[in-house]
Amino acid sequence: MNKNLSRRDFIQTSFAAGIGFAALRNIGDLELRSVKGMQLGLCTYLWGQDWDLPTLIDNCEKTGYKAIELRTQHAHKVETNLSAAQRAEVKKRFADSNVVCVGYGANFEYHSPDPVKLKENIEQTKEYIKLCKDIGATGIKVKPNDLPAAVPVEKTIAQIASSLNEVGKFASDYGQLVRVEVHGNKTQEIPNMKAIFDQVTEKNVKICWNCNDQDLLAPGLEPNFNSLKKWFGDTVHIRELNEGTYPYQQLFDLFKGIKYEGYILLEARTAPKDRVAAMKDQLAIFNKMTGNKK
Repeated sequence: MNKNLSRRDFIQTSFAAGIGFAALRNIGDLELRSVKGMQLGLCTYLWGQDWDLPTLIDNCEKTGYKAIELRTQHAHKVETNLSAAQRAEVKKRFADSNVVCVGYGANFEYHSPDPVKLKENIEQTKEYIKLCKDIGATGIKVKPNDLPAAVPVEKTIAQIASSLNEVGKFASDYGQLVRVEVHGNKTQEIPNMKAIFDQVTEKNVKICWNCNDQDLLAPGLEPNFNSLKKWFGDTVHIRELNEGTYPYQQLFDLFKGIKYEGYILLEARTAPKDRVAAMKDQLAIFNKMTGNKK
């Protein structure tokens, strides 16, 4: 290993070369910040939306959260207008902490029948992929987001898949994953997500399970989970574990069944008076459900 090559740069270079994170975990002479099992992290929507970056990292450290997915247009202000020096500072803040910057939670989508809008979303995705590399992250989250009624479903599905292949190929040159959130009108239905991924060829394009009610449609959670599991990446979005009726215990059992290793990112929807205390409460519930040690 080149001593002048940083650990993170080595990881990114190796990933771009097709080695992948799972293989890297087996390289004995590297001290890797690998994920062991399921670890709880935070999406900055909504609980972290008004915290600047130092506060965001500090609150995750003191509550025991292991990772952060930065979301666009939030108070941490990690956007593509950052200079090279500012990007390096963001990277250093995470490197000096106990919190991993998973990446960027973008709103880029690829379903529009307007070719100008589609191109704009693809090109902006590429700019944020560069940002992810510069801040030491490992990927960007994007969305399919709709199947327009005026367009044949098969055409839109093919367009989304083609777009994901384009941004995925670009991302591979930067050692980044493209994490596709199961999201959007009709696209969040599991058969439609599967139809998209049946046409995705880039290996670094992965699915981010999103815990939607549509996951429970016939034939049920387990068959739907199984239909997508070969494309799962290293992130999952959940809501508050003690709110609503989503079967989180069953979901975590399914993930444990496939020996899943990744970050379970809390995308909270409620508005507690004390968000830090609420984060601690969610971690306690998470640890009980997953069997993680405190």
